[in-house]
Amino acid sequence: MIIMKTKIFNIIGAICIILGIVACSDDNVSDLQLKGDCMVEYIKLDNYEGQIDFASRSIVVRLPETYGTSAMQVTALKLSDGASCSIKQGETLNMDAAKALHVTNGDTYLDWTLSVLHDEARIKQFILNDIYQGTIDQEAKTITVYVPGSVNITDLAPTIICSANATVTPGSGVAQDFSQPVTYQVINNSAESTYTITVIAIEKPSALFIGEPSVMDELDPEAKTACQWMLGNVSNSLYVSFADLHAGTIDLSECKVIWWHYHMDGGVDGHDAFVFKAPYALDAKNELRSYYENGGSFFLTRYATNLPSFIGVTGDDEWTTPNNCWGQDEDKAELCGGPWSFRIFDGQNDHPLWQNLVQGDNANEVYCTDAGYHITNSTAQYHIAADWGGYDDHAAWVNRTGGKILGVGGDGAVVAWEYPANAGKGGIICIGSGCYDWYSYTYEDGYVEKYHKNIEIMTQNAFNHLMK
Repeated sequence: MIIMKTKIFNIIGAICIILGIVACSDDNVSDLQLKGDCMVEYIKLDNYEGQIDFASRSIVVRLPETYGTSAMQVTALKLSDGASCSIKQGETLNMDAAKALHVTNGDTYLDWTLSVLHDEARIKQFILNDIYQGTIDQEAKTITVYVPGSVNITDLAPTIICSANATVTPGSGVAQDFSQPVTYQVINNSAESTYTITVIAIEKPSALFIGEPSVMDELDPEAKTACQWMLGNVSNSLYVSFADLHAGTIDLSECKVIWWHYHMDGGVDGHDAFVFKAPYALDAKNELRSYYENGGSFFLTRYATNLPSFIGVTGDDEWTTPNNCWGQDEDKAELCGGPWSFRIFDGQNDHPLWQNLVQGDNANEVYCTDAGYHITNSTAQYHIAADWGGYDDHAAWVNRTGGKILGVGGDGAVVAWEYPANAGKGGIICIGSGCYDWYSYTYEDGYVEKYHKNIEIMTQNAFNHLMK
């Protein structure tokens, strides 16, 4: 019996050893197989050779910047001896997305990832002295940077972000004399671009975009998109922070308009929320009030429409802030199934703000979005009804705020209004409608911009009107 048991244990042990030998790793490679049994040793797509990373089992085929990838032929393929692959030489692949290659050799296999990478040679971001961000025209390959006149432009160090794998000359961080345009060369394998950088020192800006961060690049995507539009479309304009204004480092003597487009995920609901979430703005309220009382104008959009109540525009009553506010998070923005709009208030069709808009079916509507656009619906409006902060009707709103109604929502809420310039004080245009939106975090397939152009048109109209 002892001999029989010993034989049984020996048999069981032998079976365990055999099972251990044939057991595969995560890649189902037997410990007895040679390392190169399931290797991709060489591959070309349309005669462009793949760069193989054996450690990660990834293959990248580098292509010219605009090369089409929807129908690429496997023009060469070499595998380990005896191996076969899920794709064959001569096969045509759609490489708009990465492909998985399944390489087998007997009972073992390895999976590889095949992808393409365009040799893009672009400057994607250009910031001087970590503060002044350039406006990039990718078609013209030009970058314009506006800086205050007090900045020494003969010794500025750029921070440059380029396409992946690209190199730029002169390099990022190397100080340059920008008193004349400076050229930068970007090289990425087969791609090459030359950018011309022009720095414009503005002694006395005509218009400002203000925000909390010290640099424009740190603005949220909504405000940043709006600011970039202004720098590219309103001459002699700058981005500055509220801290800059409070410190008095900006010469406002010739500034006609200050624009604040204030976004906050989740909304800024009323007076107390504004005080809590925008203390940096209130730190500069004395400077802002002085600017306004000396004839300076404001363009205030989204939650920035709270500001007039704090700088004396509506008298001494700080509680004249919008009474009906909300908003969504940018990365959870609502999909527009069609154009969103608000209504021009009765008798205001000829106001400069509404001129040259892209018209829809109703000439009294201001259409702002298109199907496929994602919108946060960030709203700062005045609800008009009994027991809603003293605004029983539109006449009551005008009487209390001193404003002029320009646009209303479907329920009559005041969503766009003006404090006309008077008695030496500047004019103010406010847009608190949730339809006024600059940034969509994504666009649905088939998106075509038509009515969303009205956001830019309205904004240009506001600047034209306020800068007269």
